[in-house]
Amino acid sequence: MCVRTLVGNETLNPMDIQRKQEQEEQQHPHRQQSGTSNNNKLLKAKEKYMKIHDEMISRELKVIEERRNVDQFFSPDLADDLLVASTIKYNVFLNLLSRYYEALQGSKIFKILFYTAQPAHVIMIAAVLCVTSILVPTTDKVHVNTSSRMTSFIYLTSFVMHFGAQVWMTFVSGKPSNFGLSLYFALPRHTFGEVQRVLFPRYFTINACLSLITLIIFVKHHPVYTWDTEVAIQVVGMSGAFFLELLIRLYLTPPLLQLIVQKNALERAAGVGNEIGRHNPGPLKHCPHYLKIHNAFRRVHVCIAMGNMLTMACTVLHLHYIASKLCVL
Repeated sequence: MCVRTLVGNETLNPMDIQRKQEQEEQQHPHRQQSGTSNNNKLLKAKEKYMKIHDEMISRELKVIEERRNVDQFFSPDLADDLLVASTIKYNVFLNLLSRYYEALQGSKIFKILFYTAQPAHVIMIAAVLCVTSILVPTTDKVHVNTSSRMTSFIYLTSFVMHFGAQVWMTFVSGKPSNFGLSLYFALPRHTFGEVQRVLFPRYFTINACLSLITLIIFVKHHPVYTWDTEVAIQVVGMSGAFFLELLIRLYLTPPLLQLIVQKNALERAAGVGNEIGRHNPGPLKHCPHYLKIHNAFRRVHVCIAMGNMLTMACTVLHLHYIASKLCVL
């Protein structure tokens, strides 16, 4: 059984409540008038501030429109439009190049040049002949200094780009044996391997070309009959750097890339290779075939790392020579 307690107005008749309210309104009419006036004031204030806000918005829009009329580059969407357009054009250009490259890959000349060992031998022989022709002294002993600002600019640019690429690849983007710790400890091992598989050929190709440019310009301005011990050391160092980088690019990088592909395929099949900053073969540590590929990969990679460090030592040696010859400080 539920008992409800009636409190206050719940005991009164609704008709009695209405009569009481009418009596209070008749006795105090000023209360109703004051409430109505307060409501009117609030409405007027609200309308006033809404009007001020609308005026401010209209003024700002007018200023923006005037600026757009004066300067067409004021539009905030213009930069995004330019970026989108340039990205699309660049993508079309890359797709066009990739189509031509795919068509070239099917030709016999491409297969002969890139899928056999003979082109590497031809390139190495041509490089040796080129450097030898530069170093052979000419019969004319008169040395004319034909240096110009453009030649000096090309010489310094090639050397600086060479040294910068070495520092970046060795200490930032390389593997731990190359002291490159940043990417190795930030990416999964297979992802890092794919990055290196793309960078290695380009890195050694560009460095070999830059070394050759630096060597040619330096020897042209320092003929053999003008050499002293210091200049001879510089020529030997730059020549060694060039031949080491070319040797790595032609004879060590292709087998390294093949070993990376084979090694990653086996690791993906075994479900390993996504660890970061370490090598965990997992169930493959007892597989003789995998261990053979891994050991071969380590040998080739150590040879490349040692060659890279030697070329960097030659570059630092020439940097010391340039610093000793500066006359601007």
